[in-house]
Amino acid sequence: MKFDRKHYSDDTLRNLYHSLVKPRLIEEKMLILLRQNRVSKWFSGIGQEAIAVGATAALESDEYVLPLHRNLGVFTVRNCPLPKLFAQWQGKQDGYTKGRDRSFHFGTHDEHIIGMISHLGPQLAVADGIALADKLAGNPKVTLVFSGDGGASEGDFHEALNVAAVWDLPVIFLVENNGYGLSTPNNEQFRCRSFIDKGIGYGMDAFQVDGNNVLEVYDTVQQLSRNLRKRPRPILLEALTFRMRGHEEASGTKYVPQVLFEEWGKKDPVLNYERYLLEQNVLTTDEIEKVRQDIRQEIEQALSVVFDLPEVVVDTEEELADMYYTPTSSAHSSNENPSTGERSIRFIDAISESLRQSMEQFPELVLMGQDIADYGGVFKITDGFVNKFGKDRVRNTPLCESAILGASLGLSIKGYKAMVEIQFADFVTSGFNQIVNNLAKSHYRWGQNVDVVVRMPTGANTAAGPFHSQSNEAWFFHTPGLKVVYPSNPYDAKGLLNAALADPNPYLYFEHKYLYRSISGPVPEEYYTVPIGKAALVSEGEDLTIVTYGLCVHWAKEIIAELGEGGSVDIIDLRTLLPWDKEAVAKSVQKTGRVLVVHEDTLSGGIGAEIAAWIGENCFMYLDAPVMREGSLDTAVPFSPVLEKNFLPRKRMEEKIKKLLVY
Repeated sequence: MKFDRKHYSDDTLRNLYHSLVKPRLIEEKMLILLRQNRVSKWFSGIGQEAIAVGATAALESDEYVLPLHRNLGVFTVRNCPLPKLFAQWQGKQDGYTKGRDRSFHFGTHDEHIIGMISHLGPQLAVADGIALADKLAGNPKVTLVFSGDGGASEGDFHEALNVAAVWDLPVIFLVENNGYGLSTPNNEQFRCRSFIDKGIGYGMDAFQVDGNNVLEVYDTVQQLSRNLRKRPRPILLEALTFRMRGHEEASGTKYVPQVLFEEWGKKDPVLNYERYLLEQNVLTTDEIEKVRQDIRQEIEQALSVVFDLPEVVVDTEEELADMYYTPTSSAHSSNENPSTGERSIRFIDAISESLRQSMEQFPELVLMGQDIADYGGVFKITDGFVNKFGKDRVRNTPLCESAILGASLGLSIKGYKAMVEIQFADFVTSGFNQIVNNLAKSHYRWGQNVDVVVRMPTGANTAAGPFHSQSNEAWFFHTPGLKVVYPSNPYDAKGLLNAALADPNPYLYFEHKYLYRSISGPVPEEYYTVPIGKAALVSEGEDLTIVTYGLCVHWAKEIIAELGEGGSVDIIDLRTLLPWDKEAVAKSVQKTGRVLVVHEDTLSGGIGAEIAAWIGENCFMYLDAPVMREGSLDTAVPFSPVLEKNFLPRKRMEEKIKKLLVY
């Protein structure tokens, strides 16, 4: 695609010049401030401004852009207030992240920009989710997301492009090919000649532009976006450019041959565009100097405001509170005290009923997962859902946990709810980064709530071996910003899942596979919720407190029943692991003086260790015996039923209970 001068007015060309020069002059000032230690780090986009400026200017102002480190032009074209931007870079309270994150690691709905995190690639899937939300809502909009040539080596790149192609999402994947990933040249990153060669593999159109020609970038993106609004589908766009400075200023450029600087210096996008405007009699040298002087004055005025701002004032309560989103009101009826009734259903059916009723309760809820549509999921939990809710809301996904979890964040950004089914909890490792660094941290970093529930079929006792049996809840228990629930019975399975789906915060919802069809219990037919963060007292006694959750609750009940009158025991079912109910545990420990904390997960580093430590620190004066723990062996989960039985803590749990009762 080539630029046609006659399609654009002189005003458009002048505006593009102003937009192109502004990030260059800001950068020049920032490099001075960096040397003065007034900003801590800088990722320079000098020489690459035409890509961010041209692409962003070509879009409609309410279309989302997801930039990277070197895309200052995205923020200036969208008119982000300079004082707020500068405050962000200096870590001030008035910045976009209240001093909690750096550079462009933030989003802003006012300007329709979603910034990156340091892990290159996750933003690509978030763009998929934003585009999916627009498509579901019938909004003819385009989403544009940036990738570097180095970041395109990440699996997130493949996953995001593949999902966008399969779902015909209107996303422009813009790859800035500047020759290096930090110090690694392209010939050590990939073997293809160019990124447009990859388009055919994804079944998408691909185009290449001169990334140093702002008119070519602008014209190409404008034409593509107009087309995608009419016929939604993804596009791969490669912009050829060069990084004139280091990956960041401290890294330098000694690894780059000097001849490349000389060659690309002749292609400077700002100077060449100035020359073009002078030749076309669009601007004069005096007008160019006036534009530059006005921008410099704007920069200095903004900096004078920011330099006078105080440093961040620490408020620990606010820091803790901002890990989660607290809605100001609820649009649905929670019904936390339903009548139980006589109906008894299985654990698995309670989960299915919760999903169905929540889909009815929240028309904006979208279910995503492998094989969950026509097939109904490997456990048949969503069987029949497609007929009732349609394939737009019950979506089969490719095998790409990271992309789907990232897309769930994109949906949330646009006001949707998402449920992501991880087929087996073991497979969540393929999407771990999206959960712990994107979903968990978004609200703390820039105030974006994440209305996502990740369902995790978990646990052993099914002879499924090392990769379908792991208990991995402790990985997420350690991650601030997440909420983690783990029901042990059908009533809680339905109520906790309803509560998680209603709460606009990110959840890990663990459901034990062995319990799916092995237990039944009374469950109300109507919609209801179980309070998050509240434990349940399963049985009452005076001699011992057992703190546990999941399948271990049933083992504890069995053991106590077998002991008969040999022990009087409080069994506390935590139900919610993050946050966990400290008050309920403390109350029971004060009464019994003896504690056993049990989980199915391997013993070392498990949730039980944290709970035991908390009891030792806060309830020591009430203890009549050491706080004891039990869990599975510190091995992988074995396949053989005999080995698995030895691995699981059931027998050792019984021995610990007997030991504590006579201590």
